[in-house]
Amino acid sequence: MRFMVLLKAVKEGGKPPTKEEFAAMDKFNDELLKAGALLAADGLAPSARGARVEFEPGKKPTVTDGPFAKSKELVAGYSIWQMKSLEEAVEWAKRAPFRNGEVVEIRPLAEWVENGTSFEYTDLK
Repeated sequence: MRFMVLLKAVKEGGKPPTKEEFAAMDKFNDELLKAGALLAADGLAPSARGARVEFEPGKKPTVTDGPFAKSKELVAGYSIWQMKSLEEAVEWAKRAPFRNGEVVEIRPLAEWVENGTSFEYTDLK
């Protein structure tokens, strides 16, 4: 199973990680790579450099330039992991070198399978 692992922002526009924090994250990502579990990973620029596009029925899309007010909803980075189960992904996440109030959200990716005439989600147990 593949999982998207989202690192939630602690504070919008906060100070960048220290060299030590980057080194700890690099070490953790290297462990994931050696285990064959890390498929992709990137940090994201602050929301001030982004935009949101919102869709409402019967209306044109609304574009809002960043920064965005609710920082607890902001994603600071992501990675995609290949794991046997959600439990395995949680155990790996618990090893991440975060200690400053960060939140990591783990979500299974919806894998599509063709059944001949349409597409269905695979079992995400």
